[in-house]
Amino acid sequence: MRTLRLFVRIMDKLSEWIGLLTSVLLPAMVTVLTYEIVSRYVFAKPTVWAFDTAIFMFGYCGLLSGAYILREKEHINVDVFYNRLSPRKRAILDSITSFLLFFFIILVIIYGWKSAISSIVMGEHTRTEWAAPVGHFKLMLPIGGLLLFLQGIANWIRSIYRAVTDKEFNA
Repeated sequence: MRTLRLFVRIMDKLSEWIGLLTSVLLPAMVTVLTYEIVSRYVFAKPTVWAFDTAIFMFGYCGLLSGAYILREKEHINVDVFYNRLSPRKRAILDSITSFLLFFFIILVIIYGWKSAISSIVMGEHTRTEWAAPVGHFKLMLPIGGLLLFLQGIANWIRSIYRAVTDKEFNA
């Protein structure tokens, strides 16, 4: 039981830490886009890098923040049905539906990894004037998937404990 508590605690902290780090990227992205707008329309000197950089930042946010969102239970849910259930019945439902998440995320990790490695090996670049490499970006898919999978396991442990004992799992 100590090992499970330690795992859940570590995953919660890791998800929180990465979620907070990625939250910095949105204001940075807005800054990059503002710089591009001012450069383009005020000084008539557009950049070649701003568009790709903003896309990368936005993608990093989406791909890496999933575990944090799952930790905070902010993913999409059918609240009309789900909120009417008792905490124990919610835990039972979460325990069962977690397998759908695990199945999907394992596929994302496997195929995301293959795509990322292929992109890195081939030296794939964007089709823009800047021609930025995209391997680092594609690598975020399996990394984000792995983080989501591990946080899903932590949440599943909580759900199983609640379903069996009807008590909250304290990590």
